Amino acid sequence: MATLSDIGVSAIINILGAFAFLLAFALLRLQPINDRVYFPKWYINGKRSAPRHVGNFVGKFVNLNFKTYLTFLNWMPQAMQMSEAQIIEHAGLDSAVFLRIYTLGLKIFVPTALVALLVLIPVNVSDGILFFLSKDLVVSDIDKLSISNIKPESLKFFVHIAMEYLFTFWTCFMLYKEYGRVAAMRLKFLASQDRHAEQFTVLVRNVPYESKRAITDSVENFFKKNHPDDYLCHQAVYNANKFAKLVRKRARLQNWLDYNQLKFERNPEKRPITKKGFLGLWGERVDSIDYYKQQLKEFDRRLTMERESILKDSKSIMPAAFVSFNSRCGAAVCAQTQQSKNPTLWLTNWAPEPRDIYWSNLSISFFSLTLRKLLISAAVFALVFFYMIPIAFVQSLANLEGLEKVAPFLRPLIEWKVIKSFLQGFLPGLALKVFLFVLPAILMFMSKIEGHVALSVLERRTAAKYYYFMLVNVFLGSIVAGTAFQQLHAFLHESATQ
Repeated sequence: MATLSDIGVSAIINILGAFAFLLAFALLRLQPINDRVYFPKWYINGKRSAPRHVGNFVGKFVNLNFKTYLTFLNWMPQAMQMSEAQIIEHAGLDSAVFLRIYTLGLKIFVPTALVALLVLIPVNVSDGILFFLSKDLVVSDIDKLSISNIKPESLKFFVHIAMEYLFTFWTCFMLYKEYGRVAAMRLKFLASQDRHAEQFTVLVRNVPYESKRAITDSVENFFKKNHPDDYLCHQAVYNANKFAKLVRKRARLQNWLDYNQLKFERNPEKRPITKKGFLGLWGERVDSIDYYKQQLKEFDRRLTMERESILKDSKSIMPAAFVSFNSRCGAAVCAQTQQSKNPTLWLTNWAPEPRDIYWSNLSISFFSLTLRKLLISAAVFALVFFYMIPIAFVQSLANLEGLEKVAPFLRPLIEWKVIKSFLQGFLPGLALKVFLFVLPAILMFMSKIEGHVALSVLERRTAAKYYYFMLVNVFLGSIVAGTAFQQLHAFLHESATQ
């Protein structure tokens, strides 16, 4: 079972790791080769056009001004001194809210930690019941600081109850104030922005198919009839998967063209050269700029042909459309009301931003959506609770006494104080993180199967699943696996009289 020294070793390793990442970030942002990576918005706004440090060949990649390495952390106090308006202007609203999350954590946990250290720990240590039961139970120094060290039916439990109410009230009060502040910031930010097309547009799904009428005609006739004063226009959704693949390939070629043009602008005396073979590793050597321009012309021709083919094919039209209205009020009424007697047809909701749409899910039927959500809910439940098995195994590594009994040949190695502290304080957490590394990708795949049509919704649903997983497996699972197995072992090996 982990001791105070084990926790100290884990804390030192994590603090050193965090400082190492901070130091790496601070040093990498000073290098000219990373200038466009760390200051992209300044380049977009025209405030920066070239790396700050130039000179010889080495100076184009590495900052040779050693004075800047002495003040490489000056940006931190400057960032902390910026007002919220400056942060929003410089990095956006999300960055300002993200920083407020950290300050909110400090406002909540620093006072509660101080009160717990000054009040709860002395109360828990004062009874010392576990000192007398340590021969019968497997306890550690941490347990002697917890509520389990108080005698049964002791009046000191009321101190814990009072602190629980106090901590809950303080947390709710700070959350209430913070949510009010963030909501005001969001409304102010939205009011300062220009109007966008998606604010007047509704996504319509499950458009019924009529044998003698095209889907585009059905959408137009339906909304002209039911929303005659607000309907403006509509755009049908086409199945253009092949077209989308060509667009992505063209975007990659455009990136290579831009890269070579920038490379030529920096060194006009030398034209960039590439090879026409696989990944540019072999083949005929050609001028890179001319080669990628020719490739882009060919892709533009193929895109035009593919687009015409899709528009002419009536089977490529999907039972969904984007309907635009003259006013935001009309769009809101349509998005929030039922459009048909059959609740499974003419499903409407707010249209996402064009870059936020997950196109693959637009054509899923109502029945399929319901079935998918049911199946994914069952799959998430199974994943959350059956993933407990590897989590429990990993957390059992923290109880090296049990590991010694299972694998006695490891006892000489485990008994070394340094190795024991490292294993109990760091290795279980590292192994747990390895298990959790692939989890977000699995949960995102499940969210896509559910049928959500916006990337932001997919990320939000994935985050919700991840939260439930962390609550059940990492929080509750760590508590159960970290202590229950040792206590169970102690109870099973007690004599019948005990």
